Amino acid sequence: MRKKFTEKQIHILDIAEELIAKKGYDGTSVRDICSKANINVAMISYYFGSKEKMMSYLYQYRVLKTRENFSEFADTIKDGKPEMQLREIIKYIVSQLFKYNYFHGFVTQELRHTENLKDELLDFYQLFVKKLDDVIKKGVASGVFTFTPKPEDILTMIIGSTLFVIRNKNFYELYVPSKNEEAYAKEAEKKVRMNLLLSVFAILGYAAD
Repeated sequence: MRKKFTEKQIHILDIAEELIAKKGYDGTSVRDICSKANINVAMISYYFGSKEKMMSYLYQYRVLKTRENFSEFADTIKDGKPEMQLREIIKYIVSQLFKYNYFHGFVTQELRHTENLKDELLDFYQLFVKKLDDVIKKGVASGVFTFTPKPEDILTMIIGSTLFVIRNKNFYELYVPSKNEEAYAKEAEKKVRMNLLLSVFAILGYAAD
């Protein structure tokens, strides 16, 4: 991580992420970020070039940070039963996508396909695929799972389903009654997670005792 970003850049990106999480991308100005980070406005241009380019850095930073966190997380569950590991992986991916849902508003397709981010995302997805592949194979070998779906298809289902819900709130909230935004997010995340668990375990041919 620190090979790609300086300490000062990390400090600014942490502040920017915190403010955008609270106020949204459009509601967060460069001056807001600089004021909280105790830096001159010119420093944004110096370190990143512009607010838009800073968002590219921030997205890359978040991908790298989440990848590091997932590697540590995967290590903590590696000795668990395959079905437990799979539950935790699904829970982890869904919770991370909901937690950082504000990225999906300003991260465009063009941004995702810049060379640096394209490579980072590819490594990121392959890390998940490798872990899913290991868990599925262990489950089949131990007799817990019956079928061996492709791990990349499982990842596509998890990410695709979750992003659909995040990006189509006006549709999904019709089926998730809630009193406020916080309650909706919590219930929507729970509903997505439970449906994914049912679907993925069904594809694997797993039946709980």
